Amino acid sequence: MEEEAEEDENLPPGEEQGMRDSLLGGTPEGVAAPTEAHGAESPEEEVRARPPEGGFGWVVVLAATWCSGSIFGIQNSFGILYVILQEEMGVTKDEPMDFKTAWVGSLAMGMIFFCSPVVSIFTDRLGCRKTSSGGAAVAFIGLLSSSFTNSLGVRYFTYGILFGCGSSFAFQPSLVILGHYFKKRLGLANGIVAGGGCVFTMCLPFILMTLGKAIGLASTFQVLSALMFIQIFLSLTFKPLLPPPIDYNKEKENVPGRIKMHQCLVHTRKYFNMQVFRKKTYRIWVCGIATTVLGYFVPYIHLMKFVNQRFKESTQEWVLLVCIGAASGIGRLASGKIGDCIPGLKKVYLQVASFLLLGILSMMLPLCKVFTSVIVVCLFLGLSDGFLISMMSPIAFELVGPMQASQAIGYVLGLMAIPMTAGPPIAGLLRDYNGSYDLAFYLAGVPPLVGAIILLFVPLIHERDLRKAQQLEADKEKTQDSVVNGELLPGNPVTDASV
Repeated sequence: MEEEAEEDENLPPGEEQGMRDSLLGGTPEGVAAPTEAHGAESPEEEVRARPPEGGFGWVVVLAATWCSGSIFGIQNSFGILYVILQEEMGVTKDEPMDFKTAWVGSLAMGMIFFCSPVVSIFTDRLGCRKTSSGGAAVAFIGLLSSSFTNSLGVRYFTYGILFGCGSSFAFQPSLVILGHYFKKRLGLANGIVAGGGCVFTMCLPFILMTLGKAIGLASTFQVLSALMFIQIFLSLTFKPLLPPPIDYNKEKENVPGRIKMHQCLVHTRKYFNMQVFRKKTYRIWVCGIATTVLGYFVPYIHLMKFVNQRFKESTQEWVLLVCIGAASGIGRLASGKIGDCIPGLKKVYLQVASFLLLGILSMMLPLCKVFTSVIVVCLFLGLSDGFLISMMSPIAFELVGPMQASQAIGYVLGLMAIPMTAGPPIAGLLRDYNGSYDLAFYLAGVPPLVGAIILLFVPLIHERDLRKAQQLEADKEKTQDSVVNGELLPGNPVTDASV
């Protein structure tokens, strides 16, 4: 409690009120921070009391849907680009390149999560509009520049780093801005964005397969860059309605008696608040999530080539990614409804079930003998993916509360980046040495199973801590009652008689 009090003292005047909506972020261009006024509602309270709940908000939903769909549609369809990339490089059996090629898509997906904590700061500082537009511009440059090179090493930077980082900066504000326009219909708005994004994942595999054969990989990258170019202008609709969570004009003022180094440390501690890691249940949850995603992205990258090798007569492997995208959309919508019916941290059990299913299904892929069985596995893979993603935010709110949920989500996404990036290259390395994906998929199913076991301890420890807190509260009330009744006070007849 003393540490929290010290942090509150370091907050600039008027910031305490703004921190209540730190999850929504976004600095409106040309809008100053709200000032305290007695007897009048602040601009923040007025906006939250009557958000638009529609109108121009639906244009924002459309722009957010395009952003989510184009980014993750491209990322989840990388398995097709992976095969085309190896074909244009002239990869042969004598020179396996699965390990090196997998890094291209793996880096891009990893950077989306790795940049999440930093994107939160930029969103608070610059606002949703500038952050998202700038990120879309960087992603556009990354995809466009990938079309002008044949070097795998250069594409690590252009596609993996530039497109990945740009996607992170474009995507995260698209979710934040929805809270500025919707309150009662926020669930519906998020559902439209999630479901619409899955439509892109369903359509892009077929489009990429057709374009790759017709115009080649370089021109395909140029077509994909057009999606991000459009997003640059769509992001201009992300006009924040809420005031900034921090008064940056006051923040720049010199505080008497405070040296610049100390002031810098205060701001750094404010932006990178590590208090969420003090909760044991949050630490366990983060550990379980980070363990699981080591094998999460493996099927998205290697599934296409695995099917080409196992079922050489099949020419419709792109259907598998369509199945994953469609089932993932259904899973996200269904898990939202189911999660609302599950109280408290028992929502973790829903995530545990999805992890178990994800691990078992990854191990089942090498056992599939006919193409139809792979389709069935991919459908359930998509469902587990939908349940995994949609439960992240509700569980974070239950673990740390609304005031720290934004930081909690940012940290867990950042910690997911390293194992998620490393998983597909490791699977490619196993394929290079063994000549088969069987061992790679078997091992990819192990981390989700281990992560599910770790997550089982989260609600158990939470319940134990609640019982301890209730027992301490009960003991405290008994002590207070005994003091109020005078049983322990000097001059009590009972006490005097006993003496």
